[in-house]
Amino acid sequence: MSKYKLIMLRHGEGAWNKENRFCSWVDQKLNSEGLEEARNCGKQLKALNFEFDLVFTSVLNRSIHTAWLILEELGQEWVPVESNWRLNERHYGGLIGLNREQMALNHGEEQVRVWRRSYNVTPPPIDESHPYYHEIYSDRRYKVCDVPVAELPRSESLKDVLERLLPFWNERIAPEVLKGKTILISAHGNSSRALLKHLEGISDEDIINITLPTGVPILLELDENLRAVGPHQFLDLTQRIKFRPYRMCPNHFHLTPRMAQEAWP
Repeated sequence: MSKYKLIMLRHGEGAWNKENRFCSWVDQKLNSEGLEEARNCGKQLKALNFEFDLVFTSVLNRSIHTAWLILEELGQEWVPVESNWRLNERHYGGLIGLNREQMALNHGEEQVRVWRRSYNVTPPPIDESHPYYHEIYSDRRYKVCDVPVAELPRSESLKDVLERLLPFWNERIAPEVLKGKTILISAHGNSSRALLKHLEGISDEDIINITLPTGVPILLELDENLRAVGPHQFLDLTQRIKFRPYRMCPNHFHLTPRMAQEAWP
């Protein structure tokens, strides 16, 4: 039986999403479409009468800005927002900034697919010769983390993302959910997938097939142990999600407007 509800989403679209480049920890901003996606997300949540108590984001601008725009549409700008690096996008190491289609030509589509979609394969690490290395590791936001800069990731698999995310979930977010608070998590494609894997018990094999569209809220219903009682549900009242290039999987489905209203009265 469902006892708690959690809303999460992948941030709105950024320029590098559109250009099919590995954005990762580079602090790209939302593009015009991403701004619209975030505002539409807020409108959809408002139509479903959501009232949030607390919002969690990564320390990357696109995650934070998405949350701000959602709260603005809701008229809930006063709701506390807490940002933490453990919700950051997956660190793609030496692949950061590269175009996926060009990489497929250079390394083969299968190798790129393994780097992107596998659960426990780590891309080549970033080093000081990389054009974005110093931009990332000299940034002040990473000097106030709960780990030294030298211990921050230089590359990650999805498994690594889950391992660095879980302490923040267990110690900070989960206790708030257990208090009955309504929580919004504005994160990234891979940090959201990692958390869904944990909460839904998705297998290492099945998580490969789950892709989350940008700017679409996801409802997850949890039991008293904070385990999902069913598959996650996309709350897309405009039904624009059906036009997006993502693969469906038995672990998730799309809610119609009527179903969404029933899921959250």
